Amino acid sequence: MASFVRMAAFAAFALFASPPAPAAGATAGGLVDELARAAPNADRKVLQLAANAVTCVRARDPANTPRTLSVIDYSKPSTQRRLWVFDLSAATLLFEEWVAHGRNSGGNLAERFSNDAGSLMSSVGVFVTEGTYTGHNGYSLRLRGLDAGFNDHAFERAIVMHGADYVSEGVIKGQGRLGRSLGCPAVRREVAMPLIDTIRDGSLVFAYFPLAEWLRSSSYVGGCTTGGAATGAAAAP
Repeated sequence: MASFVRMAAFAAFALFASPPAPAAGATAGGLVDELARAAPNADRKVLQLAANAVTCVRARDPANTPRTLSVIDYSKPSTQRRLWVFDLSAATLLFEEWVAHGRNSGGNLAERFSNDAGSLMSSVGVFVTEGTYTGHNGYSLRLRGLDAGFNDHAFERAIVMHGADYVSEGVIKGQGRLGRSLGCPAVRREVAMPLIDTIRDGSLVFAYFPLAEWLRSSSYVGGCTTGGAATGAAAAP
């Protein structure tokens, strides 16, 4: 499928490990309140969309729900911490981190996204985490995209979470932005292992950017509807 530009679904399948009991806010509204309290620097509208996705996953398979939720807000510049990892059983914030985007997605600001092999761009949508391995980028976490047409080629593209030397405060000070990946959500080298071990094996990663087509078509961001532009997506920034 062609690359998606700034104003450019969900193939749902249950690949979630058995987690602790969900947090008290079982609805999207209750959950977003808890997430917003835990991460005041995150955009509440983005958290609402992520909470919609979590609530939909829980509704479709109550026995197997994600333990953690990772939210990446690619609408923010790379110089800002734009990755939040939440423990869904306690609605607490575990990590707030910098994360890189793909080299062809943009400079400090991401503008372009793709599902294509060789595009060197990041992808939007909901991912489920799988297992880990050690490769040329060190300790890495496999991601499987669930949004058909937007991120469902992530596994074949080897879009993984890994640590990178180009993700650091020093790099930001030196060049005014983070370095860029080949499409992977890369994090600081020193945080990669504990972060990956926290979210591996059946957790959700929600990668946001205001792509109109994705927000319209995803059956998750709109709250388990077949068209995504229900309550939460309509309010997206």
